[in-house]
Amino acid sequence: MSQNIDIIIPDLGDFANVEVIEILVAAGDTVERETGLITVETDKAAMDVPSPENGVIVEISVAVGDTVSAGDVIGKLSIEVSDTVVIAPMLLHEPTGDTTVLASPARPDGEVQKSGGVQTLVVPDLGDFDNVEVIEVHISKGDELNVEDPLVTLETDKAAMDVPAIVGGRIESVLVKVGDKVSQGSSLAIIKARAGRTAKVAAVAEERAAPVPVQAAVSAPPKPQAPVRPSGSLPPINEVGFTTAHASPSVRKLARELGVDLAQVKGAGHKNRILHDDVKAFVKAILTGQAGAPATAALPKTPVVDFAKFGEIELQPLARIQKISGPRLQASWVNIPHVTQHDLADITELEEKRQQLKGAARERGISLTPLAFVLKACVAALQEFPKINASLAEDGKNLVFKKYCHLGFAADTEQGLMVPVIRNADKKDVYELAEELAALSKAARDGKLKADQLQGATFTVSSLGGIGGTAFTPIINAPEVAILGVSRSSMQPVWNGSEFVPRLMLPLSLSYDHRVIDGAAAVRFTTFLGEVLGNVEGLLQGGGK
Repeated sequence: MSQNIDIIIPDLGDFANVEVIEILVAAGDTVERETGLITVETDKAAMDVPSPENGVIVEISVAVGDTVSAGDVIGKLSIEVSDTVVIAPMLLHEPTGDTTVLASPARPDGEVQKSGGVQTLVVPDLGDFDNVEVIEVHISKGDELNVEDPLVTLETDKAAMDVPAIVGGRIESVLVKVGDKVSQGSSLAIIKARAGRTAKVAAVAEERAAPVPVQAAVSAPPKPQAPVRPSGSLPPINEVGFTTAHASPSVRKLARELGVDLAQVKGAGHKNRILHDDVKAFVKAILTGQAGAPATAALPKTPVVDFAKFGEIELQPLARIQKISGPRLQASWVNIPHVTQHDLADITELEEKRQQLKGAARERGISLTPLAFVLKACVAALQEFPKINASLAEDGKNLVFKKYCHLGFAADTEQGLMVPVIRNADKKDVYELAEELAALSKAARDGKLKADQLQGATFTVSSLGGIGGTAFTPIINAPEVAILGVSRSSMQPVWNGSEFVPRLMLPLSLSYDHRVIDGAAAVRFTTFLGEVLGNVEGLLQGGGK
């Protein structure tokens, strides 16, 4: 028998009244579980609201431009059930007639989700990441978990992160294994939850009506078919342009499946958003010869050498992060015209003062490193030169000036280079920066960084001072327009007008995007930065120079 269920907006985190920017289905369409139904856009990202089950769309009751929040009904879906109805994850109305479910994977045994009971643990919002690899599974059937205990470890192109349990209880079954690829909303495990703290989605549902338990029975979704990549001369995907394209997750997925570079597609949607039809039209134009593939720079290949001819060799695979970050670094180097400005900053007084403060800071549990002072000085310099805190707009004709200052810093780990982000660095003093610097560095080394701790940087600092070196050319962390490299300080003779005196000099290397920043602006930035580092009292007072 068929049953009509309401389609409910799932938990959107801290967002409410989110705008509907695209309707992906119409009445009569047959959809599978997790198929995108509508696309909504927050101030940070666009996301698709998925179908909760396999079925046929009866109606979509929202339109482009409407605003929705967690718990809102956006339409009806007809599903095939047995004598009883599947609940996923919460029954809200009478057991007869229409039944309401949240847009989330169904519970295998159909038990009503409340503060306790059988629930599905799913992958939370991963920011801009999709198809993330499971590199470690921390749970087994029968395990007793508490809230925040790790379920699995995922690895994005920037770092590994743990997915925590949102409820405590006993694991009934584990739905993933090492090597699987998951996205936001993917099911990880079934848990028989204890009463207590639960996810926001359950709270939203329970506020609407009292749940009515029924037995679950629904057919499993069909096995997805492998994506078909069209033949023809589609251009290779430019990862930097792809990730910055104005498109929803479902459009990005379609583009990946078809091998389409979103950076080359012109969007016909609101604010030039790329729609499904735009991607399909692009492919059709290429394959029918109506439009030529966009010209892409063909880089000459390096020679292939059989090294074994010259002696014994050993092959060792790159670390996962190196495999993923390598193409991004290459894309940044190829697509951004890099120029590096080298300079020296006199930190003699700064180092003397730091040595005086180290003991008191250590008693507070803070390691007062030179990098904390460098980060504080960068805040002052970025406020003085806001263009260096900006990004080039997608159209290449405008600059996006950011009213916030989030500083990334390069962290050396066994798995490779990671770039954690200190948010709102302009609102923190040197001690707070040092404290957060230490905490994020430890999380990076332990592989415990979360997705939001790796996103949103406006400027990055790469410090090699603890290792050595006199200068280097750091690669810009796109879409930022500059990155500061810091090498090891050394005592050098400096002429003061009458004699040479020993001064502790810190090498600075500012790589910048020459499309946005010219040489004069770059040298003014490093000069100002050196002056700020020379005024240690100003840094400690939080005012910079």
